[in-house]
Amino acid sequence: MKRRTVLKGLSGALSLALAPNALAFTSPSVRENPGARKPILVALELSGGNDGLNTVVPFRNDDYYRLRPTLGIPAKDLLALDAEFGFNPGLVGLQSLWRDQQLAIVHGCGYPQPSYSHFTSMAYWHTGAPNRGNEFGWLGRVADNLAHQRRDNMLVNIGAHQSLAVNSKIHTPVVFDDPNKFQRDRWMSVPESSPNNASGRGFDARSNRAYLHAIHDSAQASSSLIRSAWQAYAADADYGVAPFDLPKVAACIDAGLPTQLYHVSVRNNAFDTHVQQPALHRRLLSYVSDAVTAFVRDLDAKGCADEVVVLLYSEFGRRPAENANQGTDHGTANLMMLAGKPIRGGHYGIPMDLSALGPEDNPAYSVDFRRVYASLIDGWLGSSSQAVLGDGFSGFDFFRI
Repeated sequence: MKRRTVLKGLSGALSLALAPNALAFTSPSVRENPGARKPILVALELSGGNDGLNTVVPFRNDDYYRLRPTLGIPAKDLLALDAEFGFNPGLVGLQSLWRDQQLAIVHGCGYPQPSYSHFTSMAYWHTGAPNRGNEFGWLGRVADNLAHQRRDNMLVNIGAHQSLAVNSKIHTPVVFDDPNKFQRDRWMSVPESSPNNASGRGFDARSNRAYLHAIHDSAQASSSLIRSAWQAYAADADYGVAPFDLPKVAACIDAGLPTQLYHVSVRNNAFDTHVQQPALHRRLLSYVSDAVTAFVRDLDAKGCADEVVVLLYSEFGRRPAENANQGTDHGTANLMMLAGKPIRGGHYGIPMDLSALGPEDNPAYSVDFRRVYASLIDGWLGSSSQAVLGDGFSGFDFFRI
């Protein structure tokens, strides 16, 4: 049976477990029944514009070395992938996922009329609406499509600030950085003597004030759950030097939070490698590779890896030709990756044509990134990409079930 068919059959039973204000952790007995939990997506943003060409290297392509006489990574230094491509030497962990057929690489991802602005292009990726934008993020709209009434803990965004990707019309994202400090300041809190529900506070439950109190109560309860999950969590894998908040996601999943959508990021435009790229890029990729691989292994040890897919994306790629500063400038088409036990590993899409560069010496994109979103929305989350993205996009068969 297709996952979406199973989800439709279970929707009635699951709606009870995930009803508004249902904040209790999932019991171990539920974990033992795979059908009792919903699929989870973790989006990892590689902010700054990751250089896809030096991530998955087309070492058989002479144009690659012609365009990158000093930045091109020699074939002998690459990690084995197949007869056409090799991994950057920093991707040892992802190489192991590739060998286990738990990593999908999507080539040539982009969108029409690309922007070279970090802010603008990332807004397009966050909203899934290139060249027009949207008030709500694509993950926020997925949540709205999955649940038409507000549910606590539907979306979790770990970071210093809320990402546009999780902005939702219906749901209030849970946003935190340090789980141990995830609580409202005392001066902002409702007095301890106040009742815990809006209807008991002496005002109309449909009023704006009631809504704000309900959000406050939800935030307080969520912060308690997050802190408890983090304090009870013990990693079963080594996340390396920079885990990029993935252990916090693992803690929430292991604790049984009803969250289906998580967003984390490599922060501070770290992948904006205009100058002296080789060592920095390899180091950054090694951090990401170690963290993602450990996350998959950690969840596997905890018995919930079959429920989780990780999406890796960046706002744009880098220009194929190296610049004069041993770096690369803002480009267009790039790769996306999906990792996890449910993934059918392999190559997808069409690699960039480095022999036919267009404006600004950039290659044309061959895969609209919304096709990857649509694949996740329809094939994994069991939602409607047509409703979320506002258009029909043919998906990829990424998933084993």
